Amino acid sequence: MPDLDDKPFSLSRNDDPGFSAAELAAAGLAVVWVIAVLVYVLSAPEGTGTLGLVMTLLVVFLPLALIWAAVTTLRSVRVLRAEAARLQASVDAMRNAYVASQQAGAAGLRPSVEKKLDDIARQTETALATFTSRRDTVLTQPSADRKAALISPAASSAAEEQPGLALGTPAEAMRPPLSVADFIRALQFPENPDDREGFRALRLALEDRDVAKLIRAAQDVLTLMSQEGIYMDDLRPDRARPELWRRFAAGERGRGIAAIGGVRDRSSLALTAGRMREDPVFRDAGHHFLRTFDRMFQQFEKNATDAEIAELADTRTARAFMLFGRVMGVFD
Repeated sequence: MPDLDDKPFSLSRNDDPGFSAAELAAAGLAVVWVIAVLVYVLSAPEGTGTLGLVMTLLVVFLPLALIWAAVTTLRSVRVLRAEAARLQASVDAMRNAYVASQQAGAAGLRPSVEKKLDDIARQTETALATFTSRRDTVLTQPSADRKAALISPAASSAAEEQPGLALGTPAEAMRPPLSVADFIRALQFPENPDDREGFRALRLALEDRDVAKLIRAAQDVLTLMSQEGIYMDDLRPDRARPELWRRFAAGERGRGIAAIGGVRDRSSLALTAGRMREDPVFRDAGHHFLRTFDRMFQQFEKNATDAEIAELADTRTARAFMLFGRVMGVFD
């Protein structure tokens, strides 16, 4: 890519374009005019007086001034054209280099970002193992006696129709269902490394296969948005009524539920929209997150109270959904 600082747009002394044909012609005309005026003065009768002298000076210098004014104008135009050509060449070179870099980086962008996301997932799992290696009885009480967070009619009907195998019950079937409180706390993510309750809820959520998909999708978009300096804790979205969230879970879309997209921060919306247009990995992660959140919320809404829906709407994951939903036109 050309460096504009190395090639200034003003012509330096070494870039002097020299004399053009118009300038040489003007110099010749000036010389001819001076000679003609000298011949006239020498051949004119004496005693012309002061007025004659003034007229003679005007006849000599006024045409010369007009000639060289025209020459200077032509020279300035030529210099400006040269500078414009150099500027256009620099802009074309920069544009070609940018397009080439975009095409070259598009092929390697997805693997590198996916690798980074995998590393983040592995680091999270390692942190979870570190903070949950010591299981206090107070923090690891089963949530079976509490209301389940997700209700999946298809799964429950399939379980009733299919008889149990004689080889034993799968480990997943023996695990108590994730409670509403743990589900909401997991979507908020741990506040800090000392948030043992947050890590406990997150560990329980990751043990649920369906909820783990939402947790990882939310983690991906939160990590990508943090690269743009967008953090959910900085957003203060307008709160929507729980009945609007229920209408969204029932499949309603458009302006009727526009109040759900309560994020009004213009800089966050602009940065997210720009990244969506320019980064295919960011765009795919956003679409995947919206689909996953939609499926999970449809199950959550069936067994949640209005207060629990309002509490979920205040989590980091729900704020990310509001932000992406507004950018992608879910509420238009």
